[in-house]
Amino acid sequence: MLSRTADCLYWMARYTERAENTARMLDVNHQTSLLPQPAEFLEQSWKKLLTISKLEEAFLSKYDVVNRENVLDFMIYETSNPSSIVSCLFAARENARVIRGKITSEAWETQNTTWLELQRILEARNQTDPSRLLEWVKHRCHLFRGVLLGTMLKNEAFYFINVGTLLERADNTARILETKYEVQDALKVLSSKKGAEEGTAGEFFDFYHWAALLRSVSAFEIYRQIYSDQVTPKQVAQLLIFNKQMPRSLVCCVNELIPLISEMKNQQSKEIERLLGKLKASLDYSDIDEVFEQGLEEFIEAFLERINHIADEFSNAYLIPLAVA
Repeated sequence: MLSRTADCLYWMARYTERAENTARMLDVNHQTSLLPQPAEFLEQSWKKLLTISKLEEAFLSKYDVVNRENVLDFMIYETSNPSSIVSCLFAARENARVIRGKITSEAWETQNTTWLELQRILEARNQTDPSRLLEWVKHRCHLFRGVLLGTMLKNEAFYFINVGTLLERADNTARILETKYEVQDALKVLSSKKGAEEGTAGEFFDFYHWAALLRSVSAFEIYRQIYSDQVTPKQVAQLLIFNKQMPRSLVCCVNELIPLISEMKNQQSKEIERLLGKLKASLDYSDIDEVFEQGLEEFIEAFLERINHIADEFSNAYLIPLAVA
């Protein structure tokens, strides 16, 4: 397969997954922001949402105030933001257009229809309810992934699509977990300064904060099935890092990547297999107590560095170098 074709398949999948993940995070933040809470908590929550994608600087170059309206506008509609939903769906559709011969007509029509429907939504953006729009984005991304699974041959094209999806998903789950954990720590400091309000604020964030995190990765019901008791940070982290049956957990993404790479072997793939094997071993032989003893933030930072290094090695081995693209 040509590197340019593989590159388009890979990035079509990554951009589609990124659009869905962005919609998930925005929807949860939007719903949580409607609950009664101190203004400082709201601002901190929206700031940390920008931190996930490292977009604070780009945001502040266009907006003076960090609030719900501005962040939603920037993360949904802003075309200068490469991680906005509009930018991601456009990039996914353009990559699909280039390699129409490598995907089924059903897959192309689904991707193209999503873009055409989005144009009608953009025309009425001022009247659009954010929650309905974000649900629509998630639905269209789910539909596209389902069409791929139901109509594509399980060949090299399918493998490149899955690798792109899993690398993007692992990166996103790790960033959500790290950022939401940082938010909770910051908000606890704020709440402790409020004296009499401390108990109320702490109770609010002990449940709603972590429930929001779980909902952002479609894991709230799964959590309830596995842990019937109170939502706690350690159990949330256990689910999203180590549970092999949880589709968006770090270990599940890594485990699914390994057989895909073995199906795509070339002269340069041995290093990718080695890096994935080491990452899998570090996850298999760690537990949640060790992670919290080390520090969740440090653990996630190390994971992000390793998974992004694997993505870079994959690009060097199979795709168009970024400097050329």
